[in-house]
Amino acid sequence: MKTLTDTNNLPDEDLVKAIVKTNNTVLFEILYDRYATLVFNKCFGFAKDADEAKDLTQDVFLKLFVKLASFKGKSKFSTWLYAFTYNHCVNYVTRNTAKKFEKQSVDYKDIENLSYHDEDDTSFLDMKVDKLKVALELISPEEKMILLLKYQDFLSIKDIGSALEIGESAVKMRIKRAKDKLKTVYTNNLK
Repeated sequence: MKTLTDTNNLPDEDLVKAIVKTNNTVLFEILYDRYATLVFNKCFGFAKDADEAKDLTQDVFLKLFVKLASFKGKSKFSTWLYAFTYNHCVNYVTRNTAKKFEKQSVDYKDIENLSYHDEDDTSFLDMKVDKLKVALELISPEEKMILLLKYQDFLSIKDIGSALEIGESAVKMRIKRAKDKLKTVYTNNLK
């Protein structure tokens, strides 16, 4: 029989399998403790209000407990959880009123943490941070999500594809379209 210390040291994927097999809430608490801060930070990026972000975080983990069996292990658990959280937040933003949509924004540190990996990204280097922040708020939550997965969370095309359950070419196309949209919004509305 495994002790609690043994289960604390389990890799995420093994811990998920154990939770799915036993429906053990104590094991789920271990998973929660590992990822609560990360999930809160992602939710806060969409909510911009600490209380709202806490509520979203709780919603994500409640939904996660129910949907944990849908994790198939095609990507790392953390990658899958990123996408799970982003999808939940995107759905939250999309289904709320225009007033709530106006409240959602990106923190300056989200922009400053963007990484530039290919030559096509060089035009982002010329964008001013404050205007880029506004531009990110003007594109759709789905476009924002895929850009943040790639440039803030540094996920590979393969990891994004696995997490979103789409092909790598679809990921590349969505990133390209989102970057093009961001550039257009930035150029036409903010210069």
